[in-house]
Amino acid sequence: MRRLMVTSCSVLVVPERGPCRVETDQDILVEDGIIAWLGPAGSGPDHAGAETVDGTGLVAVPGLVNAHTHGPMTLMRGAAEDVSVEAWFNERVWPMEVNLTPADIGLGAALACAEMLLSGVTTFADHYFHAERIAEAVVRTGIRADIAPTYFSSRGRAALEASAEVAAALHGTGDGRITASLGPHAPYTVEDADLVRLAELAKETGLRIHIHAAEHLEQTESSLARRGITPITVLERTGVLDAGALIAHGCGIVPEDLPTLAAHRDRTGVACCPKVYLKHALSPLTPVRSLLGAGVAVGAGTDGAAGHNTLDVWEAMRLVALTQKQAERDATWMTVSDTVRLATRGGARALGLGDRIGALEPGRAGDIVLVDLGGAHCRPVHDPVAALVYSARASDVRTVVVDGRVVVRDGRLLTLDLPELLAEIEARVPALLDTSHGRAVQHYDP
Repeated sequence: MRRLMVTSCSVLVVPERGPCRVETDQDILVEDGIIAWLGPAGSGPDHAGAETVDGTGLVAVPGLVNAHTHGPMTLMRGAAEDVSVEAWFNERVWPMEVNLTPADIGLGAALACAEMLLSGVTTFADHYFHAERIAEAVVRTGIRADIAPTYFSSRGRAALEASAEVAAALHGTGDGRITASLGPHAPYTVEDADLVRLAELAKETGLRIHIHAAEHLEQTESSLARRGITPITVLERTGVLDAGALIAHGCGIVPEDLPTLAAHRDRTGVACCPKVYLKHALSPLTPVRSLLGAGVAVGAGTDGAAGHNTLDVWEAMRLVALTQKQAERDATWMTVSDTVRLATRGGARALGLGDRIGALEPGRAGDIVLVDLGGAHCRPVHDPVAALVYSARASDVRTVVVDGRVVVRDGRLLTLDLPELLAEIEARVPALLDTSHGRAVQHYDP
């Protein structure tokens, strides 16, 4: 039996609803990757022979969940700035993606996993090509992930079937840390017949579907003008919602979509990635208040680093709180407890992992992040939950445990040689950024 004891830490308690709180001077015992006991320091079961992590002066929080990203796009960080969303896709990112080899995708995914672990993200939902290379990075680094192989209808039905086979093969690998979803890109790049087929395959295999939909209001208006229905209605009619879906962005979700989403709230989640909406001047924002009111799970995501620049969920959840307060014109909305819940339990539910991760409780996975709130930018700490939301930085993460294994200790990643990885990536950068070939993986015209 693998045993780990985190001693003498404070523990962030994240209930399903209501205020979060911090309990001081606690021990956490993890056995075979599962939290077996949590309580006052020194009062727990015998842990002789267990690996020990000293949590004195640190706050243990549930591992953060990045509810939507494209990990390998770390390779394009900062390479598509100050452009419209159309130019971002058609002139920068999709032409650059033509250059990516499977090996490149593995390098970018490894860098993404490293960045997330160092910042306290222990689980992420990924949507990209060559999913098997992303899975290799997940196994190598020790993080947890739900991986969806990206599919466009332009690639043909054989590619659809192949992507589903890859997802099914990946599901449950990595000692159970890898789950998989089917990954149609969006209703405007995937035909209805393909969405129907993917929904059928999802039901047959027990997988869910991770898809971009109603990314902004213009997409919804375009769908209404062309088809007379919203993108969310497309997902309903093709069976995607019935299969279970993680919807990326949803800024174009309109009031008439809410009853549809509420009817599927037990298997539907939405990822809100506000930094990219601000950068691309998109309006409105994900209607978080309405979605939560409809019982739909909402998680905080970063999208890919080509748009968000970082994979920092601390930054993402903070921006969710700030932008939602502004959008609702209500300073009492999106409390610090609600915000923390979004980045932990909310993300877990959105990924279909609500019974496994998202809180530090006996019976859940031993995904634990120890955070130091002792820095000048956090002190004095009048409210530790508020400090976690509005003051803490990714660099305040000290130790990270995933599935009961220490993967970051004292701010150092233990599972990867980061300087060596960065050297490999830097050698590839010139070829990656060359768009002189004039090709693109797809054309953006929703």
